[in-house]
Amino acid sequence: MTKKFPQPAIVGCNDIRLAVYELGSGPPVILLHGFPELAYSWRHQLPALANAGYRAIAPDQRGYGRSDKPTGVEQYTIQKLIGDVLGLLKAYALDKAVFVGHDWGALLLWQMALSHGEKIAGMIILNIPFYASPSSDPVQLMRERLGEHFYIVNFQDSDEADRRFAADVAHFFDIMMRRNQISRARFDQLPPEKKVLSLLAAMGRKKSAGEPLLCAQERRVFIEAFEAGGFTAPINWYRNWSHNWRSYRHLPQHIDVPTLFIGANDDVVVASRHIESMKPRVSDLEIHMLENCGHWTQQEQPERVNELMLDWLARRYKV
Repeated sequence: MTKKFPQPAIVGCNDIRLAVYELGSGPPVILLHGFPELAYSWRHQLPALANAGYRAIAPDQRGYGRSDKPTGVEQYTIQKLIGDVLGLLKAYALDKAVFVGHDWGALLLWQMALSHGEKIAGMIILNIPFYASPSSDPVQLMRERLGEHFYIVNFQDSDEADRRFAADVAHFFDIMMRRNQISRARFDQLPPEKKVLSLLAAMGRKKSAGEPLLCAQERRVFIEAFEAGGFTAPINWYRNWSHNWRSYRHLPQHIDVPTLFIGANDDVVVASRHIESMKPRVSDLEIHMLENCGHWTQQEQPERVNELMLDWLARRYKV
């Protein structure tokens, strides 16, 4: 049975309004979701943190859910995204907080740690390791190495994904949010052309491997949110990939914020070499890898994620 999720407060942050969901009191822990998700993706973590004595705060990020969705790619730069988080701290009269990030939430936090590390007491990062800024435009590198059909490259070139995802939101989530779709070992054995992650190709399938991640009630929350808000604003985060690289490549590529990294052995987006390359660049790093877990870590294995989070918090940020 899904635990009751709190009602949002509408909070002015930066130049927009965010829908923010909160449970508990005590030291603040702010949770940032990824694509294509919502604050609701933390439905298992908010009560666990609150019950342990923390103040759990999760916004629908810019362009998502009940938060504002300003028009224009330039409204979704890394400066805007980090500005929202800084605005949230200010709105709650917080000098700093512990942050939790998954997927794009993790990417945002890594960049915020480079530019505003003093605002982060500690980070819990799910799935996405720290990638040092490359010497060349990362979108061009992806285009050369992974081709035009790779989803991040495809997002740059047209609005086809926006339109096709929005045309059948239920199918999009039925295809996307699944567990046990493919193991990392099996993925590594595929020929190169089969490893290219094309979300448009996935949309063309009538069904996908594995099992549904969401129950009927949870599925309805995601479908209703994206039927109302569409996909253009969330995809615009990706359309600033090159801009973000140009903005932050000059910064020293080293993280000094205490960090817990929770990875998933069957996340096909992240290879073990990516995690290894992160280690010398994060000075205070603890790593745990979840077995039989894919990309949707906090929703696939919520009890184990909660256990790791609370253990780390108890050792590093006692209530």
